[in-house]
Amino acid sequence: MNHTLPAAASHGPTSGAVTGDAPGAAPRFSKGSALAVLVCWLLVVFDGYDLIVYGTVQSSLISETGWGLTKATAGTIGSMAFLGMMIGAIFAGRMADSWGRRKTIIGCAIVFSVFTILCALAPNAAVFGILRLLAGIGLGGLVPSANALVAELVPAKWRSTIATLMMSGVPIGGSIAALVGIPLIPAFGWQAMFLVAALALVIVVPLGLKFIPETLAPGNGASTDVSKKSGFGSLLRAPYLGVSVLFALATIATLFAWYGLGTWLPNLMQLAGYNLGSALTFALALNLGAVAGSVLTAWAGTRFGPIPTAIAAAAVAAVGLAALLASPPVAVVYLALVLAGVGTHGTQCLIIAAVASHYPDHLRGTALGWALGTGRIGAVVAPQVGGLLLAAGLGVNSNFLAFAGAAAIAAVLLAAVGLKITSTTPQGASNV
Repeated sequence: MNHTLPAAASHGPTSGAVTGDAPGAAPRFSKGSALAVLVCWLLVVFDGYDLIVYGTVQSSLISETGWGLTKATAGTIGSMAFLGMMIGAIFAGRMADSWGRRKTIIGCAIVFSVFTILCALAPNAAVFGILRLLAGIGLGGLVPSANALVAELVPAKWRSTIATLMMSGVPIGGSIAALVGIPLIPAFGWQAMFLVAALALVIVVPLGLKFIPETLAPGNGASTDVSKKSGFGSLLRAPYLGVSVLFALATIATLFAWYGLGTWLPNLMQLAGYNLGSALTFALALNLGAVAGSVLTAWAGTRFGPIPTAIAAAAVAAVGLAALLASPPVAVVYLALVLAGVGTHGTQCLIIAAVASHYPDHLRGTALGWALGTGRIGAVVAPQVGGLLLAAGLGVNSNFLAFAGAAAIAAVLLAAVGLKITSTTPQGASNV
């Protein structure tokens, strides 16, 4: 199968490619491009599983391994994957624009699968943390690379919708982790949760090799045309500087809330008096809310625009998390967590959709890598903050307050993005 597509400007017929009826015509789906999007989505599902799985085994690592973990050190280990994701997102986005989407996607999938599997064999906390860091590099690199490729395989009018639906794979993977953990951890121990990653390596990666095409024209990332240069320097100067910084700050706040919850929620609910099974069902509610949020925000983002919808989603997350401070009845806790999932993950999906739509083709991967890479600062800090708040004796509500505050800050930053884009839309970019 031919895995090279022509440049985006010439949508000529290619196996697995986006095609047009005439030069300059709007691209449309082919069967091959639909299969490529599906495989990328499956890889995002495993990305989500491999990331969220730590939250499902955290209590077991503290109580059963004999590694001497405390809540604070468990938070530090939780941050290691997010630190790796920051590195992976920044550099993989740049590599995807320079070397090609396909190579970067497949490489990242192999990296996160192998090192996640090796976590099951870790003899101590230090080795486990290093393996999570290395897995995180692949986890962080996959999402911007896959989104950059998918954005080039679909018509522009569907780009926001497909980008948002693509990200439903993250909470679906997290939901699978919570569901699998309920029977698997008591029966086979925490190690079994990491061995599930082998399925991506033996099933989905081969599918990727077969169906994922290359969309970037050779040499595109090395263009001598200043207006077509890729790289972070292009993002951090006019006309992109202001909006690039705001996208990064909004992503930091959003990922602080989303991954802070993903890391600490099962443990927080156990500290609140629920058993492991119940705590994992709360994590499931959060992730199912995130799946629903992906669908709802895909529709709303197309109808109202990704930025206005993202502002509303971040506000919904802040309200849902704030409701938990009142120690409501169990039914209300489930509802609040669903709203938190809808809002936090939905906001992040919409940020990705906005970035994919705002920047031109030659900068898309780099821009996604920039937003998601710098945004991982929030993901790195959140598990640490959660652990330190608990270690300081401030209680479960201190975590919910911190995550609710981050969601509210994200809403304000996204409002600033909307104002900035409205006032200055760069040539060749889309007003989102």
